Amino acid sequence: MAKPVKSTLNILSKVLLVAGLLYCFLVSIGLMGAAFKGFGKGFAEQLIKTTSNPFIGLFIGILATSVVQSSSTTTSIVVGMVGSGVLKVSCAIPIIMGANIGTTVTNTLVSLGHVSRRDEFKRAMAAATVHDFFNLICVAVMFPLELTTGYLEKTATLMSSLFKDVGGVKFSSPIKIATEPVIHIIQNSINWICKSISSSTLFASVIVLILSFIILFFSLYFLVRTMRSLVVKRAEIILDNVISRHAFLGFLAGLCFTIVVQSSSVTTSLLVPLVAAGILTVETAFPITIGANIGTTSTGILASFATGNISAIVIAFAHFLFNLTGAVLIYPIKYCRIVPIHLAKSLGNLAAEKRRYAVAYVLGVFFIIPTLLILLSKLF
Repeated sequence: MAKPVKSTLNILSKVLLVAGLLYCFLVSIGLMGAAFKGFGKGFAEQLIKTTSNPFIGLFIGILATSVVQSSSTTTSIVVGMVGSGVLKVSCAIPIIMGANIGTTVTNTLVSLGHVSRRDEFKRAMAAATVHDFFNLICVAVMFPLELTTGYLEKTATLMSSLFKDVGGVKFSSPIKIATEPVIHIIQNSINWICKSISSSTLFASVIVLILSFIILFFSLYFLVRTMRSLVVKRAEIILDNVISRHAFLGFLAGLCFTIVVQSSSVTTSLLVPLVAAGILTVETAFPITIGANIGTTSTGILASFATGNISAIVIAFAHFLFNLTGAVLIYPIKYCRIVPIHLAKSLGNLAAEKRRYAVAYVLGVFFIIPTLLILLSKLF
């Protein structure tokens, strides 16, 4: 009798430990976003104002969202600018496409938390970047299509006319409600300490960012170890019999969870340690990622209804149509579906062999290349 009781207590303690580590992980993601917003939101707004060129708008969307680490922030700024007449809908759509790429930087940064463990890092990098490659392929297909046909703008305008007088619905993320108090306490404490020693708010944001990475690395390390010992065998059986055999269920899981938590970054970032631990495969995680990609547009749609501005609703629907069309065009076709998976796995293998390639990928794709192209456009 003592042995089953001891076994039950052991499992219970591990479950509580996983819950605590998961909470710390979510706090670290929130802190990271808060830190980037501390020195990035004004920059993003100023950056978006500078373009009327769709190509540059695309790169501005990538860079601005990579800096603030939130496609919702970029989208909100764009919606506000379109609503006030500062930005045309046709110029805003490429920025939204870029924001879709930029928002994937969060889960790619999360994968770096596994950098000290080669096999875990290989799987984590693949899990994170399959989202990157999927969005890059979507842009490669949809961007020229939009430039030549105006498909997104025309279809979104038609859809928005049906919802012109619909009122907004406010929805609060339970994860945000649970983590925000702790994030505010940490952020305010660091701000107070920095002000007391006459440091700038920029320095405070840097400290918050460093702390978020420390929490992220430690929570990920122990989260993966605990989950592997607790659920790996059970989860493999369930996932093999359900999600891996019925990709649509994975898609629905990603869609619904993202609508609830109101952040695709949270959903995709949670997948990274699961794949790193061997509980999920990249193939199983991929449809969940696509569902999250579509689910994240729900916040913008609900918010746009509240504005009563038809242009804001057009942009929200354009974002939804972009993600939906990309999913419909790529995932059902086997040869198209395996491309982002193959590219992500190849990058994972390369990064595991030489860690510097992972850092070069993050800096290059999300920051250096967009910045250089924007600067070149200004010069020429």
